Amino acid sequence: MSATQDAPANCKVVLASTIAKKLGEEVREGVKTLNKAPLLVGFLSSGDPAARTYAEFTGKTCRENGFDFELREVDREDLEDAIIAANQDSNVGGIIVYYPIFGNRQDQYLQQIVDVGKDVEGLSHQYIFNMYQNVRFLDAAHKKKSILPCTPLAVIKILEHLQIYNTILPYGNRLHGHNITVINRSEVVGRPLAALLANDGACVYSVDIDDVQQFHRGQGLRKRKHEVVEKPGWTLENCLPLSDVVISGVPGDKFKVPLNLLREGAVCINFSSEKNFTPEVKEKASIYVPAIGKVTIMVLLRNLLRILQNRGESDATPADSLETRGTVEESNPA
Repeated sequence: MSATQDAPANCKVVLASTIAKKLGEEVREGVKTLNKAPLLVGFLSSGDPAARTYAEFTGKTCRENGFDFELREVDREDLEDAIIAANQDSNVGGIIVYYPIFGNRQDQYLQQIVDVGKDVEGLSHQYIFNMYQNVRFLDAAHKKKSILPCTPLAVIKILEHLQIYNTILPYGNRLHGHNITVINRSEVVGRPLAALLANDGACVYSVDIDDVQQFHRGQGLRKRKHEVVEKPGWTLENCLPLSDVVISGVPGDKFKVPLNLLREGAVCINFSSEKNFTPEVKEKASIYVPAIGKVTIMVLLRNLLRILQNRGESDATPADSLETRGTVEESNPA
């Protein structure tokens, strides 16, 4: 399939596979610097068909790009001990757990059990704290990059590919001037994504079922990290006409972004497993990305290379291949 699908002349449809292919080239270059294939271990402890599909696709992508993958199916009552054992196993390079498992705070507890040095999902407290505080490195020497959550980072890599990030501007400010609506405020994707975009300079409207919050760094980006402001009474009717980028990830098949509110020429990205945009979005958007799954998996592998380099167990520097100038992973940014 080509990089674009049939669409009105005014709209370019960009497929995740196109972006993932470019990211994969960088990943494979990184793997070549290692003495052996990195092992990613996935834990599956639920009967959720979507989780199994994700796990199977993770394994396929790992093998295609020079990684080893081992899926461990564990009863959820035994999962805690299984994660601890993987933490202590020197053969395990990275760990991913396929959620939901318990569907409550127990899942949050399990996220914190994964060793920070093996957490390819970027869900450990240290990584989440750094993300919200706009702390981009783990060390004072700025050699070890903090790990970002996979799906929010995948959206950012897509925005970079689409050249929404302005590389003329200083690192950390490259979304300055953009108004972005994110429809979803989950703790796993929506809220972290809004924070990352705002920390990079955007004015972000975070839309949840009950309210709207504005994430921004103040006039002229004077603040080091984003702040959150409640927008009482605001709805999509207020946000969408202002936004040149609209990113939606509402679960379920009933929600559709109201196209009559979209700004002409908006960039639209769907990260839900359902289609949050109707086909008619192509008549108003300038760019439409219908899914991001393949980019998310590739970001997972990039995170694995980065944590291997951060651990410093060898002289290999597999993450150097990811340090593309003009991206959020730029090496030694000014």
